[in-house]
Amino acid sequence: QLVESGGGLVQPGGSLRLSCGSSGFRLDVYAIGWFRQVPGKEREGVSCISSRNGDTSYADSVKGRFTVSRDNAKNTVYLQMNSLKPEDTAVYYCALAYYGCSFYPRQFDSWGQGTQVTVSS
Repeated sequence: QLVESGGGLVQPGGSLRLSCGSSGFRLDVYAIGWFRQVPGKEREGVSCISSRNGDTSYADSVKGRFTVSRDNAKNTVYLQMNSLKPEDTAVYYCALAYYGCSFYPRQFDSWGQGTQVTVSS
């Protein structure tokens, strides 16, 4: 019941904004994580935003380039991705967690279907 959108093809150095929405969950009461996965590799935590105070966390590989935020009125969480690199190419997923932020996929309870991000010239 989570739906990601906003993926696509972008050149290195470009930007994309991913959105995560839901028709069945109030996202403001959950921690929302962003993960990414490439074929043959484990799902990697990218960013997370907590429910209580909006604290954010980022993987070292994206710090300073990615920003996670909420728009509670729209029941949507965003991942703004700037200065994209070819190694950012992956399927990106959002997921919700009842018990707070984490970069461990097993601690998340519901997932979207993913959106492809391709960074290439």
